Amino acid sequence: MQQLYEASSAKLFGVCLRILSDREESEDVLQEVYLTIWRRADRFDAGRASVMTWISTIARNRAIDRLRARGPLAYADQIDEIEIEDGAPRAEALLEASQDSAALNHCLSELDERTAGVIRTAFYEGVTYEALAKRLDTPLGTVKSWIRRGLLKLKGCLER
Repeated sequence: MQQLYEASSAKLFGVCLRILSDREESEDVLQEVYLTIWRRADRFDAGRASVMTWISTIARNRAIDRLRARGPLAYADQIDEIEIEDGAPRAEALLEASQDSAALNHCLSELDERTAGVIRTAFYEGVTYEALAKRLDTPLGTVKSWIRRGLLKLKGCLER
């Protein structure tokens, strides 16, 4: 567990911080993430995703849960100027290096620009559907439909 923490904590903290824009809250969520990883390690399936993808998804989901628990304050402006440099490869670089990422990027390129954009924003940047709808000044149901249809197309493409 210590090796996993040392190899991934900076990246997972970055995921939490990007979503929550609050250092203390991100540290709390990061602790919850590692507890979840410890408790659910037996559920990891190497056939479905890499370790980094699996733990990044847990971090993203925990951070979004915390963001939703805040209520209306969850839609504060995003902080882009925070940089946490650790000298190790960034999470995006590790994900892009994986075979799954190459296939996913290929399939994303087959989607229309709008659909690919909302999926990337929601899943790579951790923006909630509600916040994305507000950013785009589009009804929430419409954004959800775009993402749902796009994910179905991605699934079909990835199964080919």
